[in-house]
This record gives sequence, C-alpha cells and structure tokens, in this order.
Amino acid sequence: MCYIAEGRAGACDRYANEGGDLVRLDPLTILENREDDTPLVPFLDRDWDGALVSGEDHFVTAIGSGTTYPDYKPAPFIVAAPVRGVDMITVVTEGIFSYCGAKVKIDTDRHLGPECAPVRADGEVIGHVTTSEYGSQMLSLGGVEHLTGGSKKEGRATCAALLALCNCEEVALTIDGGAEIAVRAGAAPVVNGVREERMRVGCGSATIGMFAAQWKGLVDEVVVVDDHITGVVSEHQAGKVIDWAPTGIRIRGRRSTPGRYFQVAEPGTGWGGTNLTDPLAILDPWRDAAWPGLSLLMVSTTGENAAYYELNDDLVPVQKEMPERLLPSVARIEENCEPALASVLFMAGAGGSLRSGVTENPVSLTRSVQSRLTRVTCGGAPVTIWPGGGITLMADVTQMPKDAFGYVPTPALVAPIEFTMTAEDYAALGGHMDYVMPLSEALKGATGRQLDHRLAGRRAERAKDGTPWPALPGTRRGERAAQ
Repeated sequence: MCYIAEGRAGACDRYANEGGDLVRLDPLTILENREDDTPLVPFLDRDWDGALVSGEDHFVTAIGSGTTYPDYKPAPFIVAAPVRGVDMITVVTEGIFSYCGAKVKIDTDRHLGPECAPVRADGEVIGHVTTSEYGSQMLSLGGVEHLTGGSKKEGRATCAALLALCNCEEVALTIDGGAEIAVRAGAAPVVNGVREERMRVGCGSATIGMFAAQWKGLVDEVVVVDDHITGVVSEHQAGKVIDWAPTGIRIRGRRSTPGRYFQVAEPGTGWGGTNLTDPLAILDPWRDAAWPGLSLLMVSTTGENAAYYELNDDLVPVQKEMPERLLPSVARIEENCEPALASVLFMAGAGGSLRSGVTENPVSLTRSVQSRLTRVTCGGAPVTIWPGGGITLMADVTQMPKDAFGYVPTPALVAPIEFTMTAEDYAALGGHMDYVMPLSEALKGATGRQLDHRLAGRRAERAKDGTPWPALPGTRRGERAAQ
C-alpha cells in the first residue's frame, strides 16, 4: 500500500524503488560465532557449496529480513541447522510494534523529577518518570498511548525518540518540574549539562554499615547525606556494635530507626540527591553530650561532596581543611561507586498477527514460548519474557547489532525478532514446514517463496561477548539445563 517513486526510498527508509523492483535498503544481518580476532567483512560474499552448515557458527537474525505484514504469510526466513547434534529451526521476521516502548535506567544520585512527571522530547510528552531504583532513576517511555493515542506530532516525536534510543543514539529529554538530560544507551548520562561519573555506593545507612569500622578512631562523628536515608554513625546499629561513643548530634528530618533519617531535605541535584548546598542545614543544635573540638565528617553517598568540621566553644560546627587521615575513606566511597551509565531496555508485546508468520495456530507459539520450548531473541540478543499471558519481552539494546531498529509511519517501531526451537517442536506447533530452508541457502542470500522483494545484501556481525549463542537447544520446563 506504499507508493514509492522510481529511485526513491519509502517513508520508512527501509525499502526503495529500483527499476520497478522493491529493494530492501538494509542488509540481512548474520551473527558469526567467532572467538578469534579475524576482522569481519562488511558482506558475506563467500560461496557456499551447499554442504551442511552448523548453526553453532552462524545465526540468521531478523535485521534486514523484512516483515510478514500483512501477517497471513510465513515469515521471511525459516532456517534449519544442526546445533550440537540437534536439528534446530529459527523463524526470522521484523515485527511492527505499536505496543512497545523503552524502560530507561539512569545511574545518578541526582533528582531528575518527581514520580509520574511527564518526560518530553521535542516538546511532546513521550513517557513519564517511574519508581526509582537503588542508585538509579527510571523512565518509562513510549507505549501505544503515546505512539497512536495522542496527536500526530506526539506520535512522531515518540517514535523518533524510541528509534534513536533503541539504536544507541543520544536523545535529549526534559522532565516537567525536573532536569534536562541527554541519554544514550551504554554511555554516561548528562544531567543539566553535567556528565555523571558515578552512581552511589548505597543509601546513607548502607554507607555507614560498609565503612563505620574504617572511620572509628579517626573522627568523632560521621553523617552520610542522602535523599533517601541519611545515616549517622554514632546512632546507627553499626556504630553501636563497634562501641562508637555518642556525640549529642541532632538531625532534622523524620527518624526511622536509630541512626537512619528520612526527608532531611527536598530532592535535588546537590549533596546525596538532595537540594542541599550546605550540609549543615540538616543539623539542629547539639545536645549537652557534645564537646568543643568534636570532629565531624559529612559526606555524600558518592564521595563527590565531603566536608570536615570541628565544634567551637559554642558547639557550632566550623569547617576546617579535610585531614589527611580521612582522605582515604572518602576515596574508598568513590572507589566503590560504579561508573554511571544509561541503560535502555526495549519492551514490546509480540502478539498480534506476527505469530502467523510462525504457525497457522498463533496461540501454539505463545504456549511454546511460555513453556520455554521456544527461545525468543531480538537481533540474536537474549530477552526476558514476562510471565503471564502473551509474549511480552524486554531486551538490552546494547546487545543487539548496530541499527537493529527501524520504523513505519503508523507510527510504530520495527524490531527484529527470532523464534528458535527444535525441528520436532516446530512441526508439533503447526509450523510452516514447507518454507523451511537450510542455513546454507540463507547464507547464500536465498529467500523464501513468500518474499516479493530483493535483499540489499548480507552483513556479518560478530556475536556480542558474554551473550549466549542464540541457536543453542533449550530445555523444557522442569528439565535440568545441560552443562
């Protein structure tokens, strides 16, 4: 239903008109399972002699394969290959996803915005801030309501942002009532123009628990400032266990258990994810147990902020130069903070009619996936399948080959998806057995009878380090995995 002029590409940038033929602009991507450092050629131009090719060496991904839409026909590639003596079949297609989005994890101690606050790209709302996690802020972006449920401009902005994020490109986002951020999967996030370096070692209480023994004898009191739980070592259970003497310190905020305080300040981009620039603002006047000369270390959960004080004769903290004896402990906090990264998980519901490209009875595929007889991958990358009905998946976009995602003007994302199972299980679920081709034919560039366009070529990609080989035989639920 697309009209493409001679010599021009379609609106999706995935197909073009070349002399009246529909031509795929992106090459079919094939993973190679290689452990040596031999460089990979841009295209697989080797001649295959038709001999049996093992699926342990090559895996045909869905990237560049084409779609089955409208999904009454078999998938573009249904490939058979032996793996460890087991006949395996991989069904390959590019799925068109309206029900999709991205879950974004941003490692930062800074407050990005209130929970449920709208997240914008190019001025359009494309998602919201969701519940934060330990040392990270979380965003939920995309989804069918933003892609197709709002204005045309909102849908286009959402699709463009998701496409860029999933292809590991940087995207500028703004959060209502919060920060301006720049996010790219696998890179440090930028918050209000400042690139983050590290995520926190833990909350203030956890930091006390980890380092209390290293501070004893070096300083009289330690306060770890944190937006979540601010810790005070002399009151904390860790301090009690090692016989830390009380100091008479008093903290503003809501006391939880001894040495642990909530709501000491408002969220922000200052000390420990609070809005504090002066940590002394959380102290009330000291009790009579305090004494002149009492030493106090105040430090954030990343070690980025630290200050040293001593009480004067009026029991008022006076800032002094950080003593040499305390520098190693502050550096130890920094050392235990992992590098800050932004992580992007593509999330989608692989339902609808794309399952018809695998089998004539779509629910049989769903049940096979739920029973773990069928392994699902995205561009060869492993996915997490949510329990419950349907095929709801999440995948780390950094584990996929470059430019794995495309789009259609619906707007919707086009994402690679592969279903791998034994030949026996594929036949049992009513698979399109007449369209199965040997891996050697797929490597030659052969196409199934259901395709009506020409491939742009074949691209070799080395499998990502540390990821499982996608074609390996799986195990049925309840069976012990083979070692």
